[in-house]
Amino acid sequence: MRKVIYIIKLFFVLIVLVFLYSFANQRHNKKTVNSVNVEFLDGDNLFVTYPMVNKLLIQNADSIPNIPKEKLVLNKLEDILNSNEMIQDAQVYLTVNGQLGARIKQREPIARIEGQASFYIDREGKKMPLSPVHTARVPLVTGKMNENDLGDVYTLVKYINEDRFLNRNIVGIHRMASGYELKLRTDDFTVALGNTDNLEQKVVNFKAFYQKALKDDSLGAYSKVDLRFNDQVVCTKK
Repeated sequence: MRKVIYIIKLFFVLIVLVFLYSFANQRHNKKTVNSVNVEFLDGDNLFVTYPMVNKLLIQNADSIPNIPKEKLVLNKLEDILNSNEMIQDAQVYLTVNGQLGARIKQREPIARIEGQASFYIDREGKKMPLSPVHTARVPLVTGKMNENDLGDVYTLVKYINEDRFLNRNIVGIHRMASGYELKLRTDDFTVALGNTDNLEQKVVNFKAFYQKALKDDSLGAYSKVDLRFNDQVVCTKK
């Protein structure tokens, strides 16, 4: 008999717990969003601003606070943010106190292509549109190019971006039939790179030349430095 009473009590407690959970969950869903918190993971909201993210979240000019929680579909909001061409990844969450949060990682450009169409190439080698709110300080790539050339251009700009010396000194890349020509930030000479074959060795040769010329205080004496020849650097004086 005691066992039966114990089972009945346990069953009753379970019913009460289910009722309380359902009631609390229903009240929670009926609560409204009271604020929005946008966090930019890369530190600064350069290409995407807070108002832009807020507008993407609600898809109109109204304010998102006071929207019932039950009407929010977080996966859909993430899809909306990730569809923006400036955003690499977005995570949307809802806190227990009614705050809607979004963590935004923006795309990172490593070069700007200037031609019939202007756009960035991002760190993953994909085309990225220019931003109306920010201009990235990246090497400018000019010259004749088509879609088939972008892979080769990406190989070069990626190498420049990841090399500390080149990243600090190269500000311009011009593509010609004979290959690439590099423009430096402060030095008054151009660097004839040629194609991207043996790129690592060409850069090693250029660094060796640069350090020696810097030590000899002769960098200002040249108008062109040619890296297209095997194991040597050919310089043209002014």
